[in-house]
Amino acid sequence: MNAANDYATLVGRIFLSALFILAGINKAMGAEGTIGFIESKGLPLPQIVYVATVALELGGGILLLIGYQARLVALAFAIFCVLAAVIFHPSLSDPSFLKNFAIAGGMLYVFAHGAGRYSLDARRGA
Repeated sequence: MNAANDYATLVGRIFLSALFILAGINKAMGAEGTIGFIESKGLPLPQIVYVATVALELGGGILLLIGYQARLVALAFAIFCVLAAVIFHPSLSDPSFLKNFAIAGGMLYVFAHGAGRYSLDARRGA
C-alpha cells in the first residue's frame, strides 16, 4: 500500500469511528429518550437493547479508532447499521435509511481490507 492509501485508510477509520463514538455518548447522555424510542419500535427488552447499543457504539467505536480487531468490529457495525435502517428508519424516503446502508458499505470495506498500516492490528500482524 502506498502512503496516500495508508493515510486515507487511517482518516476513513477515524471518520467512521467518530460517528459511532459520538452517537454512543449521545445515547449514554439521553438514556430515557433512547429507551423510549426503542420501545416505540416494539423491540423486546429495550433496556438491554439500549445497553448493548451504547456498548457497541462506544466500545466498538474506540476499537475501530485504534484499529484493534477492526475487521470483527466493522462486521458488527455493518450488521448493526442494516438492522438500524430496517427497524428504526424503514422508509426509503428517510435519509437515515440510506445513510445507514452507506455506513454499512464502508464497514464492509474495512471488514474486507482491514484497518490499514496505522493500526494496532497491523502492529500485531493481524
